Amino acid sequence: MDLKDIKWSEFNLNEIFPSIQRGKRLKKDDHKAGIQPYISSTALNNGVDGFIGNTENVRKFEKCLTIANSGSVGATFFQPFSFVASDHVTKLENKNFSKNVYLFISSIAKRLNEKYGFNREINDKRIQREKILLPVNSKGKPDYAFMEKYIEDKMHEKNRQIENYITKKLEQVKDFKEVETLNKKEWGEFFIEDVFNIKAGKRLTKADMFKGETPFIGASDSNNGITNFVSNVNSSLDSNVLGVNYNGSVVENFYHPYKAIFSDDVKRLSLKEVEGNEFLYLFIKTSILNQKSKFQYAYKFNETRMLRQKLLFPINKKGHIDYDYMENYIKKIEFEKLTNYLEVKNTEE
Repeated sequence: MDLKDIKWSEFNLNEIFPSIQRGKRLKKDDHKAGIQPYISSTALNNGVDGFIGNTENVRKFEKCLTIANSGSVGATFFQPFSFVASDHVTKLENKNFSKNVYLFISSIAKRLNEKYGFNREINDKRIQREKILLPVNSKGKPDYAFMEKYIEDKMHEKNRQIENYITKKLEQVKDFKEVETLNKKEWGEFFIEDVFNIKAGKRLTKADMFKGETPFIGASDSNNGITNFVSNVNSSLDSNVLGVNYNGSVVENFYHPYKAIFSDDVKRLSLKEVEGNEFLYLFIKTSILNQKSKFQYAYKFNETRMLRQKLLFPINKKGHIDYDYMENYIKKIEFEKLTNYLEVKNTEE
């Protein structure tokens, strides 16, 4: 089922969605604590910007698409649950659509971000005039049956990939050793410079980037720190390291098992005493993040401060860092999370 083998045609958004309505302004100061998802113009977390308890003077929708009018303009998500909509999003609703049809159209609708931006928002008039391309049947009508089947096949394919990943991962962590809980373990303080080799990234401006397949690690707090994919190669090319931001999203850090090149806003940390691995670095990641409240944009986590920063590590009877404990602690967590996921999934099926 290839998208290139079908016919496409243009349709007005208001022809596809009989109900198009913007959310309602609700200032942050007026938010009440609650459990109702609040959808706004973020491009993350399916558009969920928080949870509130407001019930009056708000607009609630459910089972529809939301498209961001401003902020992350064009960010489009399917919302299967009841939610409160901010005035930064517009709902697109057709009560006859299934989840799969909504998901298919959301991937097309979000391409409207190519036309709009910070200085040109998708206001109420513009969205009524917008058009999108959809696959059509022999009568020239939107082919919803195709959309349904296409997403269904994609879901099956993704589920197979996830199952394969979980099977391999369980095989990797199943032999973990039982370890005591964190609060029963003895801990000691160590300077970062005594535990890690620290290497710098290298400046690479956007203008000098060439498209490619090598992850470029910037000072981001999302997408595992990957901000681009490039074909450039420089002295920061590295793998099996923690990338720690000292600028931008200060102190955020991610484990990179793959070869990547690193921005000059990111330091590369690797263990001195032992060969690092995924489990050790994931344990250490949290220890470093615990320092986040100390540093910020105006008080950067620069190399001088990083070297003299102390971290807490679990220690063995000799007072040395207990790497064996750290590795088995993370393996145990992964094993429990993955088996729990499979149990829930099997129950739902």
